[in-house]
Amino acid sequence: MKADVTTLEAKKAGTVDLSDDVFGLEPRSDLLHRMVRYQLAKKRAGTVSVQDRSQVTGSTAKIMRQKGSGRARHSTRKANIFRGGGKAFGPKPRNHAIDLPKKVRSLALRHALSAKAKANELVVLDKASAKEAKTGKLRKQFDKLGLASALIIDGAEVEQNFSLAARNIAGIDVLPVQGINVYDILRRDKLVLTKAAIEALEARFK
Repeated sequence: MKADVTTLEAKKAGTVDLSDDVFGLEPRSDLLHRMVRYQLAKKRAGTVSVQDRSQVTGSTAKIMRQKGSGRARHSTRKANIFRGGGKAFGPKPRNHAIDLPKKVRSLALRHALSAKAKANELVVLDKASAKEAKTGKLRKQFDKLGLASALIIDGAEVEQNFSLAARNIAGIDVLPVQGINVYDILRRDKLVLTKAAIEALEARFK
C-alpha cells in the first residue's frame, strides 16, 4: 500500500510504500486489549502495604481476664477487630506483571500500526528535525498538519532540537523507533512515522 509523505511545512514530499505485513493487517481488538492490559499491569508499582497484627506497635498483654467478664475472649489490642489494630489479609508489595508471549506482543504491535493505517490516522513525515529548539514555531507546524494529539516516532535517535521543542507541547509524544509500543499508539489520535522509522519497523518485522 502507498502513503503520501509530508514535511513539517505541510508540503507534499512524494509517496512511500508500506508493507502489507506490517500496515495492512485486519486489526484485532482482542490482541490490542491483551497488549494494553499487559503494558499497564507491568507499569504498576505494586508497593502498597499495610501492617498486620505482628507489625503494629502496642502491648501484647491480655486486655482482660479470660473468664467472668461476660465479653468475648481477647488477647491483645493489636487484633484486627480493634481500632488501631492490624489489618487482616491486607495488600502487600507484589509484582502485578502478567505473562504474554513475545510473538503475541510483536503481532499486537503490527495490528496497532495497521489499525492506525486503516483509520487514516497515520501520517508519514519526511523527517523530524528543527533548526532551533523553539516550541512556538513547532506548535504552528503541528497545527498546519492537524496534529493536536499525536505520537511521533523517529529513527534510532530523535534529533535534539526537535525533541526539546516538542516536549512542552501538550498531547504530543516523541519516541525513537525502539520505544514504539501499542499503548502509546492507541492513546493518541494520530501516529506520525518518519521515513527512517518506517524502514526500521519493516526491517524489524521481516
